[in-house]
This record gives sequence, structure tokens and C-alpha cells, in this order.
Amino acid sequence: MDISDFSTIGNLRCTIKKKDILLGNKVKFEYLKRILPILSFLLLSAFVSSAQDSRGVIPQRDKKISLYPNPASSYITFDLQKNYEKGLTIVVFNFLGKKITERQSVNEKTQLSLTDYARGTYIYHLVDQSGKVIDTGKFQVAK
Repeated sequence: MDISDFSTIGNLRCTIKKKDILLGNKVKFEYLKRILPILSFLLLSAFVSSAQDSRGVIPQRDKKISLYPNPASSYITFDLQKNYEKGLTIVVFNFLGKKITERQSVNEKTQLSLTDYARGTYIYHLVDQSGKVIDTGKFQVAK
């Protein structure tokens, strides 16, 4: 009797072993230990994302860059539109925010090789010489 707990629900008698309860809680704790960093990252990403939204969205008519083909498989071309300035930088991030590529002093038409890129969605920033992001967008790599 000391290793089991008995509880009665109506006429149903259930036996729950204390050892099983403790083992079940340990498994849940191990699961939470593994998933906690992921949940923290998602929460932080949502917070950073909402902070970036407060800077305002660039209207489509003011886009300074177009890119093609999108989705791309082997290369993508960044075509700077009107008011091209020298000394611009293109920075590419994966969807998790890790910097993948930084191409400085880009020309009016710049091709970027995608051989080292995995399939997925990427975000680019067009940055001026002072470090200010003047345009941003996304493209897809389909391999």
C-alpha cells in the first residue's frame, strides 16, 4: 500500500504508482529543458520584429532596388533604380537573422551567386555609407 496511491472516482478505482508520476514529470522536465531555448528565441524574434516595424514600411513606389529572378536558384541580380549612389552595401540575412553575405560598393547591377545558399527565404538590406538602411526586401532561393 505504501508504493501506490488509491483514488476512487464513482465506482472506478485507479491505481497510480508514485514512481510513474515522478518518471513522467522527469520526462516533461527534460522536454521543457530542450524546448525552452527555442521558445526564448521565438519570443525575442517577435520582440525584435515588432521593434523594427516601428521604423515604418518603405512604400513600393520608393523602392531603390529591384531583384530578379525571384525565386532564384543559382544567382540573383540586384538592379539599383533611380538615384544610384556610389558606396552602397547589400547585406543578406537568412530568415533567422544571421548575416550570410555583405557586398560593399555595389554597382548599378550586381549579381550574387547563390551556390552556398540553402533553399529558403532571405532578407536583404541596402545600406548607405553612413550605415542607414535605405531599402529592404526579401527573396527566395529554390533549389
